[in-house]
Amino acid sequence: MSAVPDLGAGLSVTRRGFLALSAAGLAAATGCAGGGGRPSATPGGLSLQPGPVILDVAGHEVPTWGYGTVPGPEIRLRAGDTLRVRLHNGLPEDTTVHWHGLAPPNGMDGVPDVTQRPVPPGGTFRYEFRTPVAGSFMYHSHVGMQLDRGLYGPLIVEPRDEPLAYDREYTLMLDDWADGLDDGGDHTDHGGLPPEAAVDGDPTTAVSFGGRTYPLLLVNGRPPEDPPVMEGRPGDRLRLRVMNIAADTGFRFAVAGHRLTVTHTDGMPVEPVTVDALRLGMGERYDVLLHLDQRDGAWQVGVAPEGRPGWGRAVLRYAGSPASSSPPVTAWPTELDGRPATYGDLLAVEPPELPAGAPDRVFDLTLQRTEISGQSYPDADPLTVAEGEWVRVTMRNTSAKWHPMHLHGHHFQVLTPSGRGPVKDTVTVPARGGAVTFDFLATNPGDWLFHCHNHHHMTDGMVRLVRYTSP
Repeated sequence: MSAVPDLGAGLSVTRRGFLALSAAGLAAATGCAGGGGRPSATPGGLSLQPGPVILDVAGHEVPTWGYGTVPGPEIRLRAGDTLRVRLHNGLPEDTTVHWHGLAPPNGMDGVPDVTQRPVPPGGTFRYEFRTPVAGSFMYHSHVGMQLDRGLYGPLIVEPRDEPLAYDREYTLMLDDWADGLDDGGDHTDHGGLPPEAAVDGDPTTAVSFGGRTYPLLLVNGRPPEDPPVMEGRPGDRLRLRVMNIAADTGFRFAVAGHRLTVTHTDGMPVEPVTVDALRLGMGERYDVLLHLDQRDGAWQVGVAPEGRPGWGRAVLRYAGSPASSSPPVTAWPTELDGRPATYGDLLAVEPPELPAGAPDRVFDLTLQRTEISGQSYPDADPLTVAEGEWVRVTMRNTSAKWHPMHLHGHHFQVLTPSGRGPVKDTVTVPARGGAVTFDFLATNPGDWLFHCHNHHHMTDGMVRLVRYTSP
């Protein structure tokens, strides 16, 4: 297991270079992955220390919290390795680390007062578990709104045998940002609808994930005026790991002059499908291949919030193109207006092996404002399952917000007409009557959170526990 060295925003790992590294994953590197630096090494693994940091936002020093940097340093290992991280709490309040998208033993999941006692100021906690499943994951605090202050970072688990061929790799973490900025903005929820100025056209048909106004959108901790830069040569194929770590914002993502071939969603492989754009709810991740089929130039990587004003970006620069050729800050890739990938487009490469017959347990849930079937956590009934059961969950969303729902400790299969819907851990349920159904196998005993990954909605109580019954 290794943490990424600080290589700067314009560098990346090449596929050939990665394959030359140790099979144990002891010296991986990637560029544009956010943060830079590495968690400090200890004899038993790595050390993360959340604490106060200064974020440079286009020349403005913003005090906030982070794991040394924002985003925190990338942690990278190979499937089958054991993750060992010692958390040293340098904050003035309790904290934990949640390994978003992984399915660790229950006691390693990082949910305070559910899977572990929160770590007090000055305290330590050792996370240690095997990571058998490869994919693009994230780590972040699961205490209150600490994620929204910058306590997050990327976690990459490489397969032992990589089936994809690519030349360079970049990780892009998309975030909404208000902490430390005296912008005078309105950060309230506007009664379940975005402010009027945030919606173009009919607000009843707008795609909106949250109602707060964030003054900045960041890509790898950098604002549009100081974007991260991805580089490659004509003919190269880039692998982009695109992650939405925002607290309240769904994003549309596209690259000017290029199409995106989706290979994974939430780290799980799908049959490759080429699209114009991605739509990412909070907590969702997509891996895409980008073929550099232009001759030269610098191209806008557009990050547009759904249902509100704002703008984020990165820049794709062909090798040899001058830095001065960067597109204007607000240049809008026409690909953003194309049809984004849908769950129906995505066919699972490795669907779960479900038994014959019908599910053992079925839950029909209604999402309304920040409640699940009329209940708010902790005053909410658990979803009780037994080990070994095939469980089906159907969600109907009657609210005005799209809700990205995240299940801890498990991967699930989204049911689509193809019968081979994608395997995910976070799924977005459309507003105003939208419905999503997923299946999972109850194979990881414990109490597990199931919640909206809008962190404001979560703290309001849009949470249920999936509880395994005792034999």
